[in-house]
This record gives sequence, C-alpha cells and structure tokens, in this order.
Amino acid sequence: MFTGIVQTQATIFSVSDQVVSDHKTFRHLVIKTEPQFLQNLAIGASIAINGCCLTVVEFSDTEVHFDVIDETLRLTNLGLLGEGNKVNLERSLKVGDEIGGQAVSGLIPCQGKVTKIDTSENNVAMWIELPEQYTPYLFAKGFIAVNGASLTVGQVEANCFSLHLIPETLRLTNLESTQVGDSLNIELDQQTITIVETVERVLAKRQ
Repeated sequence: MFTGIVQTQATIFSVSDQVVSDHKTFRHLVIKTEPQFLQNLAIGASIAINGCCLTVVEFSDTEVHFDVIDETLRLTNLGLLGEGNKVNLERSLKVGDEIGGQAVSGLIPCQGKVTKIDTSENNVAMWIELPEQYTPYLFAKGFIAVNGASLTVGQVEANCFSLHLIPETLRLTNLESTQVGDSLNIELDQQTITIVETVERVLAKRQ
C-alpha cells in the first residue's frame, strides 16, 4: 500500500531483457537513487516506480533491482523506460506511517495520454485522455494517481480530465518533464470504483 506522495525521483541505471527456461522473457530494471531512500530495505519489499508496485529482487546502498513481467510492461509505461530516464519513487507504507495522500495500491489498470499542457506563472494545467471504459470513474474534484502522484481531478470532458500542478508537485515528480503525447500510469480511486459499480449493479437489478 502507498500514499501517492512521491518521495523522490530516481534514475534508470540499466534496462535488460532476460530469458527464462520456457523462452518467456522479463525485463530487469536497475534504478539508482540516494542512499537515504533505500534505508532498511529488504529483498521482497515493495516500491512504487511511476506508481507501479514492483518487488525488490536485489539492492545495494544506491541501487535497487526489479524484474518486470510482460503484463506489467503492457499495462504501464515501464516498458518505455530507457537508461537515464527519471522515475517517481515511493516506498511502501509501514504500520504507523501517516497517510498524507490517498490509499494507493500500485496496481495500474491503464495509461493516459497527455493531450495538452498549459503553463502559467504559478501552475501547470495538464489534460490527459483515458480509454473510454474508465470514464465512469472520473469525477471533478475526485482523486487520481498519475505516475504514482496522488492528485485532484480538475475538469472532466468526455474521456479527458485536467490536472492543476503546483510548483512543489513539479519539483518532486517527473511530471515537470512530461510532454504532449507522453503516456502516464493511471490508478483510479478504488472507493470511487466500488461506489460506481455498486450503484450500477443495484440499478440493473431494479430494471
């Protein structure tokens, strides 16, 4: 479980494809970051990279290794990463930690495509297009996690929504370097999904 509060940006150190005995492949990612973000780490721990929950398979003082399967590569933007790319990093919650954002699982159902970016003196307005099947869960002022950052939905128009990004969000995350056409990992608010689907089931039974 995560909060959607990005702790730092890490750098992709290396990317390699590995082949196992049955000829299936997975991608091995090595990510480099500052030592303070890897303190008390253990094999098997969970870390969100661009909002996607990954399992630690190896680590050192400044590097952490992950194996990423094909389904994760298909659903997320992790398959687009190359050496030198910046990624958002968040360690998983521990018992007693403050939940300062929203409850985020790190399970990414889809990607959104950036369609427009408007920059002003104090903030950035970013428009993102989602696959049609996820539009029932989009509500103005609702929560959404974008590349692992917990954010508030601004406006909703058809299958697009806007975000208003303050300087602190841009400083801490890789959203500052995002460009039109980029794909971002999206996690919708689970409570919203549960409410919408429950209402739909109740209404369907009444028909």
